[in-house]
Amino acid sequence: MKKLNATVFAAALFAAALAAHADKWTEIRIGVEGAYPPFSSITDSGQLVGFDIDIALELCKTIGAECSLVPQDWDGIIPALLARKYDAIIASMSITEERKKRVAFSDKYYNTPARFVRRKGSGVEISKAGLGGKTVGVQRATTHDNFITDEFGDTVTVKRYGTQDEAYLDLVAGRVDLLIADSIAIDDGFLSTDQGADFEFVGPSYSDPRYFGEGAGVAIRKQDTDLVELFNRAIRTIRANGRYQAINDKYFDFDIYGD
Repeated sequence: MKKLNATVFAAALFAAALAAHADKWTEIRIGVEGAYPPFSSITDSGQLVGFDIDIALELCKTIGAECSLVPQDWDGIIPALLARKYDAIIASMSITEERKKRVAFSDKYYNTPARFVRRKGSGVEISKAGLGGKTVGVQRATTHDNFITDEFGDTVTVKRYGTQDEAYLDLVAGRVDLLIADSIAIDDGFLSTDQGADFEFVGPSYSDPRYFGEGAGVAIRKQDTDLVELFNRAIRTIRANGRYQAINDKYFDFDIYGD
């Protein structure tokens, strides 16, 4: 009975918070990438799909707002938020100190490590010596870009791409020796496909907060503190009521929320 009462009380608090901002946030425009499977991608029919997309829609539903999704190339995703093209970003954006200088973040909604991937049989090892003279592909302006540049930039040639799919194509074509990206994006979006059959993970997982932050969060303009709180409450709600787990299980066989 105490647990039930606590749940009812939490729901009442959330409803009260929503009511306080109902006039302002009846519609929320969400910036998404659409080129980062399994988190977001666009089908042949033009439909946005993926974990980030389902989470965005569920959070808007929980808040009680109509949700519209706005595809945006990664390079311009924060500038477009600041220019009010949309109200929030849900695009696997890591919560880092550098980004906090420009935008506010909700609490995390997932946290997964980064890894390198190589061609099977290549013998490439992850060390300063092992990567000497190699070319590493990475999506431009990401935490992975910062990591490879700072940690191995004096050893490797870094080749940057606008989308993760472009990086996969160059790896298959032999134009780069390795890639580094989110381990789940690589596994589901590449290694589990026919295209990635000849490739494998190599080296350890990387999750140093200096580079990879505190997990992926919803990015919001700093002045919209009320929207930050609404998203935080919605994230807690879907974690508690099972909706997060249902979306998680649609794409993954483990909980990607992390510690």
